[in-house]
Amino acid sequence: DLTSCSLTYCTYCAKNHQGKEDDSDVSCRKRKVLHLVSQWTSLYKDWLHEDEHLKQFLKTIYRNVLDDVYEYPILEKDLKEFQKILGMHRRHTVDEYSPHRKNKTFFHQFSVKENWLQHRGTMNETEEIFCRVYITEHSYVSVKAQVSTSAQEILKIVAEKIQYPEEELALVTVTFSGEKHELQPNDLAISKSFESSSRMFVYRKDLTDTLNPFAENEELQQRSVRILGINTWDLALELTNFDWSLFNAIHEQELIYFTFSRQGSAENTENLSLLLQRCNEVQLWVATEILLCSQLCKRVQLVKKFIKIAAHCKAQRNLNSFFAIVMGLNTASVSRLSQTWEKIPGKFKKLFTELESLTDPSLNHKAYRDAFKKMKSPKIPFMPLLLKDVTFIHEGNKTFLDNLVNFEKLHMIADTVRSLRHCRNNQFGNEVPSKEHHELKPYVHHLHVIDNQQALFELSHRIEPRV
Repeated sequence: DLTSCSLTYCTYCAKNHQGKEDDSDVSCRKRKVLHLVSQWTSLYKDWLHEDEHLKQFLKTIYRNVLDDVYEYPILEKDLKEFQKILGMHRRHTVDEYSPHRKNKTFFHQFSVKENWLQHRGTMNETEEIFCRVYITEHSYVSVKAQVSTSAQEILKIVAEKIQYPEEELALVTVTFSGEKHELQPNDLAISKSFESSSRMFVYRKDLTDTLNPFAENEELQQRSVRILGINTWDLALELTNFDWSLFNAIHEQELIYFTFSRQGSAENTENLSLLLQRCNEVQLWVATEILLCSQLCKRVQLVKKFIKIAAHCKAQRNLNSFFAIVMGLNTASVSRLSQTWEKIPGKFKKLFTELESLTDPSLNHKAYRDAFKKMKSPKIPFMPLLLKDVTFIHEGNKTFLDNLVNFEKLHMIADTVRSLRHCRNNQFGNEVPSKEHHELKPYVHHLHVIDNQQALFELSHRIEPRV
C-alpha cells in the first residue's frame, strides 16, 4: 500500500545523522531496500500496471538509485537486477553516472512507465532486416530477409529482380581488401557477411567480374519496365503496408536514443533506422527506375505512374513514401529530363505541383503540418521531419539549468514523441492488393537502386544528352 511505499522510500533516503553510519552501512541499507523492492516488483509486476501511484514510486526509487550509484558503486549489480525486473534493456555502468556525463544518461531515466507500454526485443534469427546485395560498386538490391535466410534464397530474389538467369550467377562476399569468398547455397548469407565485415556482391558464375546492367546495349533498350503493368493503387497500398510494418515496430524511446545519443546507439534504434533507410531507398528507386528507361514514351509513362502513386500514398495517409516519391521525382538527374517533362500531360503537371506544395519547407513545413494534422489515424508521418523536431528541441534548449533539470524541455520532447502514439491509435485495415499481381509484394519489398549521384547523372545524360 502507499504507507509501505512511503516508509520504504524514507528508509532508502534516510540521511546519515551525526556520523552514526559509515559509508558501508549506508550502502548496505540501500542495497537491502533495493533488494526488497526488486523482490516485491518481481512478485506483483502484472498487478503494478494498474496502479499509477505504485508506478510513480518505482520510478522515484529507480531515479534515486541512478543518482547514488556513482557514490556507491556497490549498488551497480543490484541496479542491473532491478532493471531486468522492470524490463529495461539498457545496461548502465558506473562511469555513465559521472557528473560529466549527466546529459548522456538523463534520457535513460526518461520513464519506467514507457518501458512497460511497449516492449522492444533483441534481434534474433527469425527477425527481418534490410541487407544490400551489390550489383555494381554503386547499385544494389535492397533485400528484406530474415537473418537465417540462405544464400540460395537471396540469389533467387536478386536474379529475379535484375532479370538475369539465376544459374549464371554467384553470391560472393567481398572484404574491404578485395578478398572474395563465394557463398554456398545453404550458407547463411547475412550472418557470413556480418562475420567478415564485408559486402555481398552478385558475380558472374566464373567470378571474373560483376554484372553491368547499365551498359549501353540492346539488352538495356529492351529492358521490361514491370512497374508499368502494375495497378497504381495496389502498388501504393503495398508500399503503405510495408511502411506500416516498419513504423508500427518503432519503440517511442528510439527517438530519444537517436536524439540524445548519436554515437554507438544503433542497437537501440534498429526499427527507426530501418524506416529511415527505406525512405531513402524509395527516393533512389524512383530515380533509378526512370533513368534506366531509355525509351522516351515509356519514360513519360513512368513519370506519370509515379505521380499517381504519390497521390495514392497521400490518400492512404502514408506521408513517408509520399515524400520519398516526390523527392525522387525532384532529384536533379530526373528533373533535368526536359524532353520527358515536356510530354507530361497538363493535368499530371498540375497534380504534381499540388503534391509538391505539401513538401514546401517554408514556414517550418506549414503546408505538411496542417495537412497531416487533419488526417485521421492510423497514419505514417514523414519521419525525418519528426526527428528534426526532436533534435531542434534538444539542441536548442539545455537539459540542465543551474544543476536543475529543465522539465520544460523534456515536456516538449515528450509531446513530440507521443505523437507516434496518436498516429498508431488504430491499425490499418486488412485491405490487400489485387490477387492478379502475385509478384507485387517481392517487387515492393526488394528495391533495386543506384545509390551514387554521379552514376545517376551519367545515366541521365546518356538518355537525354545536354543540347
